Amino acid sequence: MRLLAICLSLAAAVALAFGAQYQNLAVGGSQSKNSSDKRVGFRALARLVSNPRWLIGMAFLAGGAGLQIAALSLAPLIVVQPLGAIALVITALLNSRSTKTAITKATWVAITLCTVGIAIFVAVAANVAGEKPNLNDGDLAQILIVLGVVVAVFTIGFFTFAKRAKAITFILGAGILYGFVASLIKAVVQRIAQQDFSLLTLVCLVVVALAILLGGWFVQNAYASGPPDLVIAGLTVVDPMVAIMVAIVILGEAQSADALTLAIFVATALVAIVGVWLLAKVHPELREKTAA
Repeated sequence: MRLLAICLSLAAAVALAFGAQYQNLAVGGSQSKNSSDKRVGFRALARLVSNPRWLIGMAFLAGGAGLQIAALSLAPLIVVQPLGAIALVITALLNSRSTKTAITKATWVAITLCTVGIAIFVAVAANVAGEKPNLNDGDLAQILIVLGVVVAVFTIGFFTFAKRAKAITFILGAGILYGFVASLIKAVVQRIAQQDFSLLTLVCLVVVALAILLGGWFVQNAYASGPPDLVIAGLTVVDPMVAIMVAIVILGEAQSADALTLAIFVATALVAIVGVWLLAKVHPELREKTAA
């Protein structure tokens, strides 16, 4: 079942890559070249809904989300969620071809760090990951409380430094939200499998919907202010790192891991995070924008 879950997650990553490329082209095309404010407001979002490229991208993303949910129902979160990093390589190639921008050596180094860090993490996780037979109300409540605190802190910080908000800021916001979304979806799928349709389970579904909407707004703003491969790099690293922390600390998916395994988790996560930071520094499109 884990092999099938891995295949489904890889297919979801491919869909994510194509969805990101189409939506980035749509958002970029709707931006005024003379405007210094690249943020996407609600009016801009309303216009994008009628943009064919944006809709095609949304179809890819919806399909990818469906595949990822199916994968999460078959394997532990810490095995499935990090596999989205493969979307980074695909997106980098698609964006390079679309913009006729050569991928520099430094960019390849950054992409390699992201991909290798995640790949080693998944390989180790696949051998030690387990799942709690039953998730209780306390587990769900912990996820919701932590999510509420994180959203509150990020919201205060975001509006305090709104004028300085850049692509990486929006990416972090979306990645954190989607990490919790993945965790909640995993928990809800398990609860439904247990035939638990309590009020708290329904509350989690509502929170998931709201987090997806807010995360989507962050992603559209990230597309408006940065290249798609940077957006995907951030999402495919920040999202699983958040989801993995929830899976290990709250869902107990790494209870059988020893100290060496946990050290490998931390080391490979840091490698992937350094890759995202480096990509944000050396990406040719971002350097051109900074120079301009």
